[in-house]
Amino acid sequence: MTDERDGRGKAVPSGRLARLGVFGRLAGGVAGGVIAEGARRLADGQRPRMGDLLMTPGNISRVADQLSHLRGAAMKLGQMISMDAGDFLPDELTQILSRLRDRAHHMPPAQLQGVLARDWGKDWRRRFAWFDATPVAAASIGQVHRAATPDGRILAIKVQYPGVRDSIDADVDNVATLLRLSGVLPNALDIAPLLAEAKRQLHEEADYRREATQLARFGALLGDDPAYVVPTLDAEFSGDDVLAMSFVEGVAIETLADADQAVRDAAMRALIALVLRELFDFGLMQTDPNFANYRYQPATGRLVLLDFGATRAITPVTADGYRRLLAAGLGGSRDGVRAAAIAAGFLGAAAVDAHRPQVDAMIDVILGELNRAGPFDFGDRAFVGGLREQGMTMAADRDTWHVPPVETLFVQRKISGTALLAARLKARVDVRSMIAAALDAGDASR
Repeated sequence: MTDERDGRGKAVPSGRLARLGVFGRLAGGVAGGVIAEGARRLADGQRPRMGDLLMTPGNISRVADQLSHLRGAAMKLGQMISMDAGDFLPDELTQILSRLRDRAHHMPPAQLQGVLARDWGKDWRRRFAWFDATPVAAASIGQVHRAATPDGRILAIKVQYPGVRDSIDADVDNVATLLRLSGVLPNALDIAPLLAEAKRQLHEEADYRREATQLARFGALLGDDPAYVVPTLDAEFSGDDVLAMSFVEGVAIETLADADQAVRDAAMRALIALVLRELFDFGLMQTDPNFANYRYQPATGRLVLLDFGATRAITPVTADGYRRLLAAGLGGSRDGVRAAAIAAGFLGAAAVDAHRPQVDAMIDVILGELNRAGPFDFGDRAFVGGLREQGMTMAADRDTWHVPPVETLFVQRKISGTALLAARLKARVDVRSMIAAALDAGDASR
């Protein structure tokens, strides 16, 4: 969630017709931009491609503005794609989607009142000593308010935007259309299973009663661990559109970028340890790696974990696939990594057959980094260029594009997002030793 103390209030279109109207205006505005830009370029003697006309600065601004206005699945899906695939998208589309990470208008007071009155009754304010009407954070599905009860409980109360649940399916389809129009996705690629899973995931994230259960589960799993803080569910004020929990103080995790190296390293070591425990011990993972889902307590050195809407079970099959892949990596076996990656669905056999040199070059880079002596320096990104170069060569061959298993995609999203945060903090962590310990512990428990 983004900090929302700037007071921007803008009503969320809550009905299907209202949201369809926004997409209609967006399409009309983009079409108008295409015509105007096409006429300008033709007058200059150019022969523009449709992709060039679609992704002009004006159209980029239109799309980002309207998706941030809609909030809900449209904005959420844009944020997810931006974080997960930014290195492999056209620069113009990346601009649209990355801008969504920093945009979130909150509900105006009248709309907020309507949501709370529906869940708590018209006299809901009498149940609080005070309720801050200005949200402390706002995101794609809801916004968070701070409040206090008469008996002294300080709460964080997440309020869902009206109409979000009912608009998920249509919003996902419309964002998929945007990707098709941009030319990013080949027509032959079947993304129907991914769209279905994205809808299911977003419906789960919009189910606050489900999230309340997951919040309590993680609290039980991590309650005795001094490295983490999980807010406590407040069932009295939680319902279909509202999720209440204890308010936990902390600073944005990104502020650690200016902290001492030891502090940054310890924070990322705790987050990486959590990912390994989720994958190999809990069989349960919070799969949204948005930086706003983590906060840090400077006084205690503890990580505050927030937002459990994207929590999902991890099957033994998926965990075993990662276990075999990591074991091969620690063993330095290129052939073992390649075979494990195909077996787990990370790589398609057709892509490996067509691009064996590129695949092996990428594996060699990863093996070299994984098996380097000492802590892994996430701030040293020199190896990324080589991976991107090989990956882009493979991506250009659309006939061999491969969609990994859906569950693997969500796990990999968490892993990649954690690595991205570690790079932002320039952390140094002995990842190899942590992985080896996690694999040894798994073998011992079998």
